Amino acid sequence: MKFPIIVVSILISITLFFSASVSAQRDFLTAEEVELIRDAQEIDRRIDVLTQAIDRRFHVLNMNVSAPKVKAKGDWGDLPQGTRAQLLLDIRRLLQKAVDDIDSLAERPESAILPDPDAKKKERSSFATLFPKAVRNLAAAAERYTPALKSELDATTDNSEKGSILGALELCSDIIASIVRLPPEPPKKGGKRT
Repeated sequence: MKFPIIVVSILISITLFFSASVSAQRDFLTAEEVELIRDAQEIDRRIDVLTQAIDRRFHVLNMNVSAPKVKAKGDWGDLPQGTRAQLLLDIRRLLQKAVDDIDSLAERPESAILPDPDAKKKERSSFATLFPKAVRNLAAAAERYTPALKSELDATTDNSEKGSILGALELCSDIIASIVRLPPEPPKKGGKRT
């Protein structure tokens, strides 16, 4: 009779352990950010939403990344919450999501969702225009993030923070290096390049 009691108590312990670890996980996006990403189906808009979400975390961490004005209310909801280590991990995970979204689309360009072809800006309606723009926007953000992340890496003594920062720095480096594989940027009206 002791055998079944031991088995039951072990099963209960295992169940409690796994349920505690699952409940300890937190989402790296707020509910409002999830909706904004879901609505941003075109790759250039999606990357803009992801970089704004990253900028919001840098803002909460009080790290200057020369971001445009951070959106803290409205459709974006309240600023994200978490410990310093959690927010740094969020930044790495958001960068990874942006890279994954771009890589996925690069592998299957036919799956790109394009704006309405009847839209006012016809030049926004092709994959050949949207994809390089998204990569360049992400690279510009990665260039803004790199100095702040390097500075934070030098200042932190927490190993989990260092791991997140190193991962984010590696992603930023890869993103910045990726723009050399893009076609040259088309000249803007008036002959100027951006």
